[in-house]
Formats: sequence, structure tokens, C-alpha cells
Amino acid sequence: NLDRASHAMTSLINSMKWDEERFGLEYDLDIYMIVAVDFFNMGAMENKGLNIFNSKYVLANEKTATDTDYLGIEAVIGHEYFHNWTGNRVTCRDWFQLSLKEGLTVFRDQEFSSDLGSRAVNRINNVRIIRGPQFAEDASPMSHPIRPEKVIEMNNFYTLTVYEKGSEVIRMMHTLLGEEGFQAGMKLYFERHDGTAATCEDFVAAMEDASGVDLKQFRLWYSQSGTPTVSVESTYDAEQKTYALTISQSTEPTHEQKEKQALHIPFDVELYAANGDVIELRRNGEKVHNVLDVTEDKQTFVFENVNEEPIPSLLREFSAPVILEYDYSDEELIFLMVHARNEFARWDAGQMLLAKYIRSNVTAVQNGEEVVLPESLIDAFRGVLLSDSLEPAFIAEMMSVPSHNEVSGWYKTVDVDAVASVLKAIKVKLATELEDELTALYHSLNQAEYTVDHPAIGKRSLRNTALAYLAYTEQGNQLAEKQYFEANNMTDTVAAMSAANSAQLPCREALMADYSDKWKHDGLVMDKWFALQGCNPAENVLEVIKETMNHEAFSLKNPNRTRSLIGSFLNMNPVRFHAKTGEGYKFAGEILKEMNSSNPQVASRLIDPLLKFRKYDEERQALIKAELEALKSMDNLAKDLFEKVTKALEA
Repeated sequence: NLDRASHAMTSLINSMKWDEERFGLEYDLDIYMIVAVDFFNMGAMENKGLNIFNSKYVLANEKTATDTDYLGIEAVIGHEYFHNWTGNRVTCRDWFQLSLKEGLTVFRDQEFSSDLGSRAVNRINNVRIIRGPQFAEDASPMSHPIRPEKVIEMNNFYTLTVYEKGSEVIRMMHTLLGEEGFQAGMKLYFERHDGTAATCEDFVAAMEDASGVDLKQFRLWYSQSGTPTVSVESTYDAEQKTYALTISQSTEPTHEQKEKQALHIPFDVELYAANGDVIELRRNGEKVHNVLDVTEDKQTFVFENVNEEPIPSLLREFSAPVILEYDYSDEELIFLMVHARNEFARWDAGQMLLAKYIRSNVTAVQNGEEVVLPESLIDAFRGVLLSDSLEPAFIAEMMSVPSHNEVSGWYKTVDVDAVASVLKAIKVKLATELEDELTALYHSLNQAEYTVDHPAIGKRSLRNTALAYLAYTEQGNQLAEKQYFEANNMTDTVAAMSAANSAQLPCREALMADYSDKWKHDGLVMDKWFALQGCNPAENVLEVIKETMNHEAFSLKNPNRTRSLIGSFLNMNPVRFHAKTGEGYKFAGEILKEMNSSNPQVASRLIDPLLKFRKYDEERQALIKAELEALKSMDNLAKDLFEKVTKALEA
């Protein structure tokens, strides 16, 4: 595998250099070793001087790995290296402090990836994880604070809440203190705690003492579970030339915490005049910072010298992990897509615009009506495609529709089929209306040579986003087939198969068969193929999956193979997994029973989609519940599964 190790080595060197330059932290041994393992439950672990890595996060070359793999390797190599200081030199006093090292180190690896690549694109991808699977975890029976208070099986707390929401809590401190104050806090933290086992409280105290910022109320983020909803109302007084934002916060009760308190929420705001100019924020005659300290259940912030009714850009950079509610008009969102200075805010405005029409069309589909998109929305996205000032990687993100999982989180009861048909119809409509622009972009972004630098990755990303849309047009089959057979890199190969898979193109079977013939000897490369089999939207997908389990490269004993095929079916194939027949649930139950004895840790990860059964209609609830009851009645149910199954059934 030596020819697949150079990117990991480059990433390690970059991590060491970055940690010295950004945080002033040097490595303290003469040798740094990484071992890559094919059978591994985790991504990696930071044992001092000898990191153990899943080979997925080490091995890559252009023939075997996609751009996403390359970026994943960079982030995970960085993450484990950064643990040398935040995890090893200063470690956790007890397991409940896990977020002390993980939340902080995820923040550090996100900053590393942002400094090396596109900050906007990295922020968007991190926020997608929070708004999708992490918000879903917060709303599930497994909801817990980033510092849990009790646990049956510690493995179950290596969660998105501890890691990703934990990182957002660190990011909020960075927002409140600024880079300089945050760095002073880090310095004091290491001075006090180097060589010791510390607590989350120790970290917050160092930040507070170094900066003089009061974080007493902020500490609630460590002990309170659930996702806060922040509702905003605005009023403009033309006579007084004042603009008021009234901000309310509330958090739904969770199963283990009925009472919720007001949190300290850093709320980032910018106001725009109709010509796109930024309006200076002034309160009580003084210029004020754009991050508002929201600390009460309801607060009003009044801004002065506002000469016209402004358009607000709210929760910029996703300055807190909350659900934002504000009644934007379509015109305001389209304005922000064009004029917001902050790229994340532009993307977010586009997502909010899509969200409005996803919601209204779900209702329409439930009433037997057609999916309709206004001309103004299509024109707004046409403008994004034609922009010559935006980076290709960013345009690709702007053009991505929210995932089924994220949309599901908007509803108390999810109509799986209605959501899926709306998301597909929107993609088909955008593809049809924007076919000329997408086709021109697709052909103009072809690169003769493959390089793994950020501009090249961005161009491939946009070109393959265009292909994913064009797959729904008449030229889709021809484009996907041609790209597959002419590709000189794995990114374009997989993108062609993925487009054929999603749009169920006639060439799908031939491409899948060709890939399997070429790569069946290499499990790591086959994982991409297994994942496509798992999320194949075809009606007979379960038969295909059961057949695929006999493939020579597949083994249920290998965590990567299992996650690729079974995990993608359970998590990324909502319509087939939630089929009214219950066959998807039955299949999940059988796999979980088998893995209960062979690998309960992986089984405990796979069960998560079943735990949210109360989000579905009564028929589906009954079917999922039956599978959970069957698991609960097993004599030898592992602790990992026992904890989750009992919590779900009791909730």
C-alpha cells in the first residue's frame, strides 16, 4: 500500500505545521507513527506516539480514492494529531468529560481544513451535519447534553452531540471571545493543565479568566440537552429611524430533562440597505458589535440611525447550533443570495428559500396536487450558476438541495413518501429549467489532468453536481456513461455511477458490473460500490442487497463493508427502508440480531434510524416497535444495544 500513503504523510506534515503556526503547539517526541487497520470500528484513535487508523482514513491515490476521501484523510489525520495536545498532554478526568477533548479537537480540525481549503464550503458541510443527523439525535430518545451525567455503555456516547455539537460550543466561545481572546484562553489552559486530567469546567474557566468574559450562563450548554429554537420578529419605525429585533428562545423538553433554562446564545446579525450596502449597527448612540448576546427567554435589541427598512441577515456563520424562525419573504431571501457579504449567509438564504417550497409542496403532494416552483426561485438559482465571482466549490454547495434526513427533522410526523417525491420533483424541475446553463458548465469544467488541490477539487465538485442534475434530462444516460468510461480519476467514476444510480438510468447496471469486475479484489474501493447498492432507489433493492451480501468483497465481519452496504440502506434510502410492508425494518432486525454477538459496537451505530420510530405514522411505528421489542427480549442482548432499545421504548 506504499503508493497510497503519500497524501496521509503530506496531511500529517501540514497538521504539524498548522498547529505550530495557529496555536503555537509543537510535537514533543522524535517519531510519530500511524498504523492503518482494515478491520476497525472507529475512524481512528490517538494513542500517544502510535495512532491507530481505519485504513479508509490513510490509503488513497487518484485511482482508488475520491476528492471526498482525500479531504476526509486530511481532516482525520489532523484531528488525531491535534489530540497530542488536546487529549493526550491534557486528558479527561473521567469519561463524562469526553467533549473536553473531542469537541475541542473537532473545532481544531475544522479550523485546519478551513485554513487549508475553502472556509465557506467547510462551514456549510459542518452545519449540514448539525442540522441533519445531530438535530435528529437531539430530538431522539438518545438525546443527551454534550457532557452526559449517566451512561450504561460508554461506546454509545461517541456521538454527534459530544463531537459535533461539542465543537459548536467551542466555536461559540471563539465567537464570544474573538481569535485573540480564545488563543489567550488556550494558552492559560495549557499552562494550568499540561500533564493533567482535566474537566470541561477547567477549560471554560481558563477561557473566562484569560478574556474577562463572563461565561457563567454559557456553561448551561454543557449540561442542557436538546436543540433551542430561536424566533425573531422585526419592526421598523420610519419616524424614529429605529429598527428592533425581538429574539425569543425556547428548548423542547427532552426525556431526561423536562425543565429547560435560557441559554447564552451568540447571535450574529448584519443589516442591509436596499442597494446592498451594510448598515452600521448602533445602539444607545454607540457603534456595537454584530454578535448580540441573547441571554433571556425574550429580548429586544433596538438599532438607531437606520434610514430605511433594512433586510436582516440572521444567525450568520450559524453562530449557534439552534433552529432559526424568521418570516422572510422570497424577495428578501433572493436579495441575500446575491448581496450578503458572508458566503455562508448566501448559501443559507438559498437553503431557506428551497425550504419554503419544499414545505409548501409536501402539503400540495399530500393533497394530490402537482409540485410547483416559482419562476423567481429558478431565476435565483440560474443567477448562482452564471455567477463569475463565486468559486465553483461554493456554487456546487449553493445548488445542493437539503437532504431527506434534514427535511424529516422539520416535522413532528414525517411523511416519508411525500418528502421523497417533492425532493425528486424539485431536482427534476431545476434540471429541466436550467438544462442549458448546467450543460454549458458541465462541458466547460472538464479537466485533462487530475490534481488534488482545492481549485481542481472545486471544479470537479461543480461539474459533478451539474451531472447529478443532468441525469434527470434526456442527455443524462449518455453523459453518465461517457464520463464513467473516460474518467481518469475515482471522483469522476463514482460521480457517474452515483448519477446513474439516483436517476435510475439505463446504463446503471453496466457501470456497476464493470466497476465490480475491476475492483472486487479491493474492499476499500468496493465500499463506494456497496454504498451505491445500499441507497439504490429501485423497488427491488432489498433483493439486490441480500444478493450483494454474497459478493466476494463483502463481509459482515468487516465494519467498513457493513457500514457501506447496510448503513447506507438504513440511513440513506428512506423510501425503501420505510416501505409500508415493513420488510426494511425486518431486514434491519435480522442484521442487528446477527451483529449483537459478532460486533455490538457497530450494531449500536446501525440501530439509530429505528430509535426515531415515533416520528412516523402509526402503522410504521407498530412495525418498528415490534422489531425493537424482539431485540429487547433476546437473552444475550449486548449492553450497547440494550441501552438504546430500552431508552427508545420507554421514551
